[in-house]
Amino acid sequence: MVPFALAGVAAFAVASLITWLADAPQHWVVISLAGLVWGLPGTLTMVVHDRKRKRRRALTHPEFSARD
Repeated sequence: MVPFALAGVAAFAVASLITWLADAPQHWVVISLAGLVWGLPGTLTMVVHDRKRKRRRALTHPEFSARD
């Protein structure tokens, strides 16, 4: 899911830049910036969760091997 989150953050970054440069209505710029700001900690949370999931699975299922 991390690649999808990164794509979403990138899309909000592009949308923020376009709305700012195109002199779009102020609320469009604020909404796109809010998506960017909220997407960053969400992406980091998913990265940490995935890292911990690999460790948990290795402890509960020793036959499981996680490839990086």
